[in-house]
Amino acid sequence: MTGRYLLGWAVSVAGVAVLLIWYHFLSEVAEGTGVSLLQPVITEGTGVLGGGLMYFPIRALVYRWPLIRGQLLARIPIYLASLAVLSLLHTTWNWGTRLMLYPLAGFGAYDYGRMPVRYLMELPADIVIFGFVVGGIHIARRLNLARQRELQAAQLESTLAHAQLDNLRLRLQPHFLFNTLNTVSSVMYDDPEKADRILDRLGGLLRTSLRHGPTDVVPLADEITTVRAYLDIVAARFGERIDVSLEIDPAATAIRIPVLLLQPLVENAVRHGRLERDGRGTIRLEVARRGPRLAIDLWNDGSPREETAGTGLGLTATRERLRLTYGDDARLDAGPDNNGFRVRLDLPTATLGTS
Repeated sequence: MTGRYLLGWAVSVAGVAVLLIWYHFLSEVAEGTGVSLLQPVITEGTGVLGGGLMYFPIRALVYRWPLIRGQLLARIPIYLASLAVLSLLHTTWNWGTRLMLYPLAGFGAYDYGRMPVRYLMELPADIVIFGFVVGGIHIARRLNLARQRELQAAQLESTLAHAQLDNLRLRLQPHFLFNTLNTVSSVMYDDPEKADRILDRLGGLLRTSLRHGPTDVVPLADEITTVRAYLDIVAARFGERIDVSLEIDPAATAIRIPVLLLQPLVENAVRHGRLERDGRGTIRLEVARRGPRLAIDLWNDGSPREETAGTGLGLTATRERLRLTYGDDARLDAGPDNNGFRVRLDLPTATLGTS
């Protein structure tokens, strides 16, 4: 038990003792007996302290043999025997401490009456104390177990979410890496300088990937920098045959979003748009802050087959990542739109944390 726990026990016992001493003293005053305050302090104080000390063996009893379904018939006799022993000890405690304290306080010998009768008389009060403490400890124990289960479930869910995010990240990074290396391979003999520029951009992207974990969040401005680096790689291959437009709301650049959220979507637009198929294509990325929400709109001039629209690796992984990061407070819509394919993200602007 911690010191704070014992302090709570001591305060509770002292509080009950003060109330009973006050009641006993005023009762004597009302009856005109003229009793001193010290006498109820001794009688009520020793009784309450003895009752308070019963808490510790009762707590040990409950935690050792809790009253649970299927075990009641076997454990109730243990509780009844424990009640009898504790009541015997409590009454003996009251008798012994008062026999010692009364003469020291100048009240003479203490007379507790006929002890066999006294043990029976004190038993109902001890039954109330015993029942109250047993019930309270059972309730506290159940609440504590429920909190522990909730904590374990939350920890398990967090661990699972991190594992899922790691898995998504591992699936996306090789996908991007292989595509970029293919680009380098296609130009390295004809234009070594261009291949060098692509490798330089690739190195920057890999450093970004390795510097952050899958659950990190970064300012949108950093994500746009990553997207520009990726598009530089694409432009190095396609040159003027790719038409790129980025419209970024300055009010949105400080909003934090999951790291490497946009690059896989832009890569998806490149791979499934006209650019890969026809060697020429258009990509439009618009990001704007709208009150408490962040709107991201990505369009390309591709025309994917309707039955596969929105189900590719990049989109599926992004949906799952948004679910793990934001729960139900984020949305991704994707499908054919305006003679092309559009992806819309709707995210909260609330800070997710620090990177």
